[in-house]
Parts: sequence; structure tokens; C-alpha cells
Amino acid sequence: MQPPEKVYLIDTNVILRYLLDDHKRFSPRAKAFMQDVAKGAKKAELPSVVVVECVYVMEKFYEIPKNEIVDKLSRILNIRGIVNPDKSEILDALVKYENSGADIVDCMLAAKSSSQQVIVSFDKDFKKLKATSEKL
Repeated sequence: MQPPEKVYLIDTNVILRYLLDDHKRFSPRAKAFMQDVAKGAKKAELPSVVVVECVYVMEKFYEIPKNEIVDKLSRILNIRGIVNPDKSEILDALVKYENSGADIVDCMLAAKSSSQQVIVSFDKDFKKLKATSEKL
């Protein structure tokens, strides 16, 4: 029996250095890693918590417009070697984030909600996001 295939969990700094190409030493290493993922030589997952942190850093610190943030992160999620089991939820959340005034965390919750997973909140924004929710 073969051991399971290795899947790399990508952290925020690797994604940011890859996307922003702003670090002399780390950006080329991040680019090389992501090229291996794109070729299918490596399998990787971009956890939703990392997506949230990337959105926050790019929006608040780098002041990148929402549409660019969504485009950049969506492109990464669609790379051949990205194997997220929740990829469609994350992509849906990014679309909701781009098209609403809601923050990325609310958009992630909305994308994950269903009749079996109901959001409970004081926030009325979830109706705008077409989430399955109950207001307290």
C-alpha cells in the first residue's frame, strides 16, 4: 500500500509574496513553488482562513481594490494543483465579497450556509448575501 500523496497547506506569506512579487528573497521562492503546483508536480491547498487573511492584508495594508483581490485569489484557486475540497465555496464567497459591502468573513459564512448549516447572527447582512440564516 502506498502512502497518501503529500498535500501542501499554503500560508498567507507565500500567497502574498507570490501575488505581490515584493520580496527579493521570498517572492522568487513562492513563484517557483506555485509553478510546481500549476504544473501538477505538487498538490496544494489554500485554506479558507488563509484566503480571509490574504483579503484582509491586501485590502487594508496594500489598499488593493476588491476586484483585483478577487481576481488574484480566484486565479490561484483555479490553478491545476490546488486541491481544496471547499474550492467552490471559497470562489462563491469571493464573488459575494466583490459584489457586496459585506466583509470576507460574512461572505465565507454565507457561501457555506445551507438548510443543514444555518447561520445564526444579529447581522441582517446575511439576507443580502442570500445566506441561509436566522436572526437572533
